[in-house]
Amino acid sequence: MGILLQSTVGGFSADFIARLPMLEQAMIAQGLEPSDFIFSKDRAVPASIPFIGPLFYEYTVFVDDAHFTVTEPNDARFLEFIQARIAAPDERAAVVKASGLLARLKSWMNQPI
Repeated sequence: MGILLQSTVGGFSADFIARLPMLEQAMIAQGLEPSDFIFSKDRAVPASIPFIGPLFYEYTVFVDDAHFTVTEPNDARFLEFIQARIAAPDERAAVVKASGLLARLKSWMNQPI
């Protein structure tokens, strides 16, 4: 079972649904269980003009007993936000490795001949 989706504003876009399996695979690769997550989509503010849809949505991510909310203009931006957070552990490791290597090179170059 994958990520549970909830919405009070008509659901998630077809593109979001199509890209969801890739997000779930990335989560599994990071040791996360997608079925532990619930994504909820709601209006960010009440509709002030009846014929214009919401300009922003509130996306709430529930996992275990914790949750957080982000405001994005559409499902694609929310997906990018989540993917960046899932990929972040690898990126941080790459930065640490690079800075460690650069620090070693700098110390080697500062050594007297």
